[in-house]
Amino acid sequence: MKQLWIFPFVVLAGMGLSIEAGLLGPLGEKIGHIWATLGIFALGSLLLTFGLIFCRPKLSLMFQQPRWQLTGGILGPIYVVCLTVATPHIGVGLTMVGILLGQVATSLIIDHWGLLGSQKRKIDKYRIGAFIAILAALWLIQ
Repeated sequence: MKQLWIFPFVVLAGMGLSIEAGLLGPLGEKIGHIWATLGIFALGSLLLTFGLIFCRPKLSLMFQQPRWQLTGGILGPIYVVCLTVATPHIGVGLTMVGILLGQVATSLIIDHWGLLGSQKRKIDKYRIGAFIAILAALWLIQ
C-alpha cells in the first residue's frame, strides 16, 4: 500500500476529535451548545485566516467549483453541536463510537457507489465485517 504514511495522520485526527468532544461537552454545558460551537469555529476560522495569508490561495478557484461541494461547510457545525450536546450525556467513548458507526456506514455507501466524486470501492465481506465490529463496539461500550 503506497499511502501507508498517511495512516498516522488520520489516527491523530481521530484522537483530536475525541479530545475536541471532551472539551466541547463541558464547555457547552457552561456557556451553551451553540455558543461553544461558535467559539471553536471562530478560533478555527482565525487560525485558518492566518494560514491563508501565508499560503496565498486562489480564492476564485473555490467559486468555480460546483456549489453542492460547498455544502460540506454546513455539516461541520451540525457535527460539532452533536458532539457538544451528546458528550455530557453519554460520554466521549460512546459519542465517538456512535459517530464512527455513522461515518463507516455512510462511507461504505459512498465508496460502493462512487458517490460525491469518489472512486468506486465495492463493499465486500471484510468491509461488512468491519461495520459489524463497530456495531458490536457500540453495543459493548454502552
